Amino acid sequence: MIIEIITAPDVKIKETGFGSNSACANVTDAIKRLGHTAKTSICNSMQDLNSVTKRKPDLVILAVKYISIENGDNIWLSEYFSKQDITFSGSNRNILNFDSDKVSAKSRLTNEGINTAKYFTAMPHQFSDEDDLPLLFPLFLKPTDAANGNGIDDFSFVQNFSEFKSKVESLHALYGQPILVEEYLCGREFTVAIIVSDKGKITASAIEIVPPKSSGGIRILGEEVKKSDTEVLKKIKKSEAHYIKSIAIKAFIALEARGFGRIDIKMDGNGKCYFMEANLIPGMKLGSSYFPQACKIANNLSYDRVISLILEECLARAAPALMPFKVKN
Repeated sequence: MIIEIITAPDVKIKETGFGSNSACANVTDAIKRLGHTAKTSICNSMQDLNSVTKRKPDLVILAVKYISIENGDNIWLSEYFSKQDITFSGSNRNILNFDSDKVSAKSRLTNEGINTAKYFTAMPHQFSDEDDLPLLFPLFLKPTDAANGNGIDDFSFVQNFSEFKSKVESLHALYGQPILVEEYLCGREFTVAIIVSDKGKITASAIEIVPPKSSGGIRILGEEVKKSDTEVLKKIKKSEAHYIKSIAIKAFIALEARGFGRIDIKMDGNGKCYFMEANLIPGMKLGSSYFPQACKIANNLSYDRVISLILEECLARAAPALMPFKVKN
């Protein structure tokens, strides 16, 4: 099979995605080891995308959700390749919105009866004082669509109205959008890598993420922590993993996601778990990204095996008669 990994220039990656172009190279190399023809295509314009279409690959692996072209418009890759009748990895355009918009995902899952942290959105000067706020302190603030911990730091945890007002204003100045405000959950943090086969079998890998303590003495998984890789990824007990995976799988299914993705879960002080957000084009950097690391830690899956499992569902759609390609772990 001829496969192209579609990504954007490193400097333009702002949302969720496989990561830097080196991460795409990791995926490309794995696909080649599986016996396919593969290349990474860095797309910066409509002309670049049209060139991919002319080459007519059997499958495109989308490493980012969209590319931003010169006039500022975003070209959503799933929508583009769908119109070109080229099979692409992952979820459709409308489902990927749940990845970009944390509020819409939380709203959808709340309506489906899945536990999510209580929340509201805020703009500068929207609330006059503490009594106007829908939730009590402490609260946790972050952008509604930023990925990789962007906008999250020690000041995201707020305990009074002055801190709340300051963080809302600073985030709005950077992102120009309503700010997501959640009740603060003081418990442990988890992530679950999910891969769905062409026959509907789900492989779920749940691990705990332990960030270092912040200056305020709490653990915050923010931008600097993720950049410096100072968090610890831990295997969890089977009994805990079953509970956490069940929430993640329910969330993945309720969002109608396809193929693969990562669901983040947070625990409160009483051991109850809540959906936090979905990452439907998760990082794929060999040796560090949460998705392949979760698969390795929880289920002892090699990087090549992870890519193989993802490809099986994609290739079944690209060529239904093709037998899934198998590799050794």
